[in-house]
Amino acid sequence: MASLHVRNVDDEIVERLKGRAKRNGRSAEAEHREILKRALEWEKAPEPKDGMSWDERAARLRELTKGRVQTPSEILLRESRDER
Repeated sequence: MASLHVRNVDDEIVERLKGRAKRNGRSAEAEHREILKRALEWEKAPEPKDGMSWDERAARLRELTKGRVQTPSEILLRESRDER
């Protein structure tokens, strides 16, 4: 397996990555791999069959929900976990 080294990463980003790794029960290195894997998997997602690209679909949804208060998913997840 290849190695990947990233230089000149902002200290705040490093701390956020460490925090995310801890919350997910992974080492920082394992968390970095997971982030890269998920980012690249998103790119290869198949286009919808209605001919609309994912970017067009996202733009349409943003337009339809413009002006509505949106609760970030991490807050919804945290609230759900706290209820257990």
